[in-house]
Amino acid sequence: MLKKAKTGLLAAALLTFSAVAADNTPQYGVELQGFDFPYPIEKFNFSSQQQPLSMGYIDARPAGKANGRTVVLMHGKNFCGVTWQDAIEALRHAGYRVIAPDQIGFCTSTKPAYYQYSFQQLALNTHQLLASLHIDKITLVGHSTGGMLATRYALMYPQQVEKLALVNPIGLEDWKAKGVPWRSVDDWYQRELKTSAESIKAYEQKTYYSGQWKPEYDRWVTMLAGLNNGPGHKLVAWNSALLYDMIFTQPVYYEFGNLKVPTTLLIGTADTTAIGSDIAPPEVKATIGHYNELGKETAKKIPHAVLIEFKGMGHAPQMEDPAMFNRTLIDDLNKL
Repeated sequence: MLKKAKTGLLAAALLTFSAVAADNTPQYGVELQGFDFPYPIEKFNFSSQQQPLSMGYIDARPAGKANGRTVVLMHGKNFCGVTWQDAIEALRHAGYRVIAPDQIGFCTSTKPAYYQYSFQQLALNTHQLLASLHIDKITLVGHSTGGMLATRYALMYPQQVEKLALVNPIGLEDWKAKGVPWRSVDDWYQRELKTSAESIKAYEQKTYYSGQWKPEYDRWVTMLAGLNNGPGHKLVAWNSALLYDMIFTQPVYYEFGNLKVPTTLLIGTADTTAIGSDIAPPEVKATIGHYNELGKETAKKIPHAVLIEFKGMGHAPQMEDPAMFNRTLIDDLNKL
């Protein structure tokens, strides 16, 4: 009887904790209204697929003497332009102008009710943004899903890209071809509706940071959780589902050999990110997400690629050790 009573009290305590955690999660607008940004968010308004859209972006000017170069930072699936904050500051102080856009469907940008997402479309949107700013030469840095997009961009606009840097990009393997089950957009949507601060933190701690956690990561968990907890949460979840389908079904894996721009891979070797690994059969799951191998394999596919490995670091080395990462990145970019 006493054991049952203790079990009941524990369950009640856990429910109370979850309720308190939910109550403490902020509610941000569908374009992250209410989040505290360290930079002004500019807006690029344009038309695409017969509808008006707005693309949020950060335009950070050099702090001190400008070197005449512009870096475009492409964020990952569970990131925003602002999550590049440490890199933006380091690059600014190294003389670079920095553009950090939020792609359509993400963060401070429009969440369309209907949109045919493709990496080509997102690349075109970004190309039009840069044209509106009269920027014709860029150094392109892409992280995670942003690495897939940056690869596609460099394939489409090689004459504009002076240098390509890929930070733990996903898409270094074709998960579908390796046996990961396909998941419908409707199934992705139901999954995304369940997103919470607790689920975001648990996933990131396991996959991004090799089981470790630092207090400074909490800000980015709160950012995503607040967006998913806001009045537009269904539209946020729907766009997230469409984007996951794009990522899973549109590999750039087979085209790395076609890159014609100087490329550097910056790889945290302990990364285990693999889309669909949560539903993959055990024998398939064991074969995917091994960045200690994927980095080396991809460097062989890209002509004249440079590989820089961060031993024991996870999916986001730019956030695990910003000072070290930014020194390494800027040293590499300056070699151009």
